[in-house]
Amino acid sequence: MTIDVDTKLVGLLGFPLGHSLSPVMHNRAFATLGLNFHYLPIQVSEAHLPTVAAGLACMNFAGYNVTIPHKIRIMAHLDAVDDLARVIGAVNTVVLHEGRATGYNTDGAGYVRALETEGGVTVEGRKVVVLGCGGAARAIAMTLAFRGVGALTLCNRTAEKAHALAADINSRVRPCCGVAPMEPAALEAALAGAEVLINTTSMGMHPQEDRLPLEAGLLHRDLVVSDIVYNPRETRLLREAAARGCRVVHGLGMLVYQGVEGFRRWTGQEAPVEVMFAALREKLGG
Repeated sequence: MTIDVDTKLVGLLGFPLGHSLSPVMHNRAFATLGLNFHYLPIQVSEAHLPTVAAGLACMNFAGYNVTIPHKIRIMAHLDAVDDLARVIGAVNTVVLHEGRATGYNTDGAGYVRALETEGGVTVEGRKVVVLGCGGAARAIAMTLAFRGVGALTLCNRTAEKAHALAADINSRVRPCCGVAPMEPAALEAALAGAEVLINTTSMGMHPQEDRLPLEAGLLHRDLVVSDIVYNPRETRLLREAAARGCRVVHGLGMLVYQGVEGFRRWTGQEAPVEVMFAALREKLGG
C-alpha cells in the first residue's frame, strides 16, 4: 500500500518482535476495507519505552499494541487506563486521540469472544477450570470473573501463584475463584463438574508438541476444551479432547479476536474477522 501524509499508523511495542503475527492480520484487514492505515512492528527496549510512548502520542498514530515485556510498564506512561485493564494490571492496546493515550486490555475479551463464538458456549454461570497462572491466564480469568462466570478453579504447578491470583480475583472483582492442586486426583475432582477447560500453559506449543498439561484420561465428553496455543494450530490436548467427544476451541481465535477489539477502537469500524483468520492461516502454513 502507499503510505502518505494522511495515513494513520498503528504500532506494536515489544522486545523482541520477530515472532509477531499482528502486522500480517491487521494490514490485510486494513487493505480489505480500503482504510488508509498501516501497522508497524516497533522493537523497543525498556530504557526507551517512555520516550517512544511520548513520541507516538505526538505523531499520526491512531494507537498501538503492547506485548512482552512492556504490558505492565506501559501503564505508567498513559493518560488513562480502562477499569478492567487496571484490575488485570496490564495493558495490551492503547488508543491515541488528540494527544491523549488510553490503555485497555483486550486479551481477556478476545479470548471470551473466541470461546463463545467457536465453542458455542456463553461464560455466564459456567464452571471453568484454568490451567496455568501466567499473564495470559490472569487476563482471561479476570475477564471471566467480570463476565459472570459461575465458578472458576485455577490449577498451577506453583500453588502460591494460583492462590495469589485467586485472592486478587475474589477481592478485586467478585468471590468466584478457588484453587486445585496440579495433581491427577485434584484435577479429576475439579473437572468432574466443570463445563470448560482452558489451557494457558505452554504445554503443546512448538517445540513441545507431544506434551500434555494434564492426563488425557481426565477429559470427559461434556467439556469444552480450549487451548490458547496456536502453533501448532491443533495441539495434542485438542486432539485428545476431540477423540473423547469434547468440543474444542483452537488458540488462533484469541489472537484474532483480541486484535478485532483493538481494530474497532482504532478505526471505529468492525474488523473483517474471516480475512484476519485467513491471513494468519496462510502465514502459519494452513
